[in-house]
Amino acid sequence: MKNVLITGSSRGIGAETARQFAAAGYHVWINYNRSASDAQRLYSELTSQNYCADIIQADVSDSSQVKEMFNKTRGIDVLINNAGIAQSKLFTDLTDDDWNKMIACNLSSAFYCCRAALPHMIRQKWGRIINISSMWGQVGGSCEVHYSAAKAGIIGLTKALAMEEGLSGITVNCIAPGVIRTDMTSHLSEEDFKSLKEETPTGTLGTPEDIARAALFFASDSSSFITGQVLGVNGGFVV
Repeated sequence: MKNVLITGSSRGIGAETARQFAAAGYHVWINYNRSASDAQRLYSELTSQNYCADIIQADVSDSSQVKEMFNKTRGIDVLINNAGIAQSKLFTDLTDDDWNKMIACNLSSAFYCCRAALPHMIRQKWGRIINISSMWGQVGGSCEVHYSAAKAGIIGLTKALAMEEGLSGITVNCIAPGVIRTDMTSHLSEEDFKSLKEETPTGTLGTPEDIARAALFFASDSSSFITGQVLGVNGGFVV
């Protein structure tokens, strides 16, 4: 049984990804930082169906906590860097703290987790790293400069690491979600969602299930000849 660690998996995209990987036969490590009750509910849901799961708390923007987390998990085969935050703010209003927190949570966290996961993957000559970026990391989003910069960094990390680890049997790929209805987009009004839906060629908004299915594909042997790629799961919003 392969071990998958999904950062920020107590809610939203991460939680749905945990459900789908558990149903596919993986041992799922549910990572959370502050949402303990949500993580416990997800754990209870999975184990009640006799799926294999564990909960592990860590702030993945803290390298020492990441190191301790990986020491406890004892070998992760599939790493999904999903943890992140969002903020909408004019660039001229951004503070040093806004910038530093965004980079730490959305980019540095992926670096720390990749670095901690790789020794095991290299030893066994097999591994899958799946990074969650955003369509704004591909094209940039107004009033989300720091978010866009961090998510663009995820894409650069993915491509470079894929080049470095290919001969070790490790693939590194990226998913760039479009507009997905989760807690992270709860600040948007129904009018906002209606407008975004109209701008999307498919005429629909995305769901956490859409992202989870893409992650399952990248984790499978069906994607063994695919690495360093960015898959836009956005209904055609960005092409």
